[in-house]
Amino acid sequence: MAQPLKKLMSCVILDLDGTLLNTDGMFSEVLKTFLVKYGKEWDGREKHKIVGKTPLEEAAIIVEDYGLPCAKHEFVNEVYSMFSDHLCKVKALPGANRLIKHLSCHGVPMALASNSHRATIESKISYQHGWNESFSVIVGSDEVRTGKPSPDMIGVVAGKAAGMEVVAVPSLPKQTHRYTAADEVINSLLDLRPEKWGLPPFQDWIEGTLPSEPWYIGGPVVKGLGRGSKVLGIPTANLSTEGYSDVLSEHPSGVYFGWAGLSTRGVYKMVMSIGWNPYFDNAEKTIEPWLLHEFDEDFYDEELHLVIVGYIRPEANFPSLETLIAKIHEDRKVAERALDLPLYSKYRDDPYLKITSSKGQ
Repeated sequence: MAQPLKKLMSCVILDLDGTLLNTDGMFSEVLKTFLVKYGKEWDGREKHKIVGKTPLEEAAIIVEDYGLPCAKHEFVNEVYSMFSDHLCKVKALPGANRLIKHLSCHGVPMALASNSHRATIESKISYQHGWNESFSVIVGSDEVRTGKPSPDMIGVVAGKAAGMEVVAVPSLPKQTHRYTAADEVINSLLDLRPEKWGLPPFQDWIEGTLPSEPWYIGGPVVKGLGRGSKVLGIPTANLSTEGYSDVLSEHPSGVYFGWAGLSTRGVYKMVMSIGWNPYFDNAEKTIEPWLLHEFDEDFYDEELHLVIVGYIRPEANFPSLETLIAKIHEDRKVAERALDLPLYSKYRDDPYLKITSSKGQ
């Protein structure tokens, strides 16, 4: 149930990197390439340190932590030149286009504020259809006297300092504790409920599900962590995340549903979780599909193909194992009902479910 409104919103200010655009994933790929020439390997350990930093601040952190024999400005010039060459490949994060289109259609004024320089912002959004004209105001860090956390450049702390209502969307996993100042912390833009803030509600949820363009994952079934059937009584057919880092970075952790094809058995309804499973606090992101069918035997190493067609909810922690199990069974009911709808049932005949290649499309 939505909480009582604190105030009606008259406009929305959006962050860019890690909120609207998946620049974090592309930046990591660029850093990997850059560090190789110095005999270093990017392992992502500095990700939490550089979130929201300016280019020079990022450079100072990485140059120092990796002991690089280059000046900060040299790092910035080379890395950001490489990054600029890849901007056309940066994708909008799930829910970004939906939100921008929704607010624009309802005449809600929007501004874009980023710690990037104005020219960089304009380059980034130039590859996203309709974005530039959707924002009434665009402000970069080179256009203000002081950046985050000053209110000159909006961030969570800055937004609260300016008297705003702030919804945080952490771009790194397991970091919600860093956003306690926010009025709400959500897993992704898919989970935003505009009506909580006096804005027009989305009208695209259907039977408790949010439709999406289909996306694909496939590979041999692997042994999981032994929790599915042993602890939960819910046998999952786990897939390896190897080779799917790009797909996993593009889609937020949460519960999804769709169709599953087994190479020798047929096509079945499926509900799945992607993420760290907060109750068990996974060390790695996992892909755990639950095929909604009673099987008489295990089918490890059998080729499994998934067509994911919609979203149900974000992953969440639970106070007890019983409440977790109850929620999973609720997810099953939601998925089973939804997959009977023509909107979703048509994907049962997707050719990807009937091929034997282990690579996704």
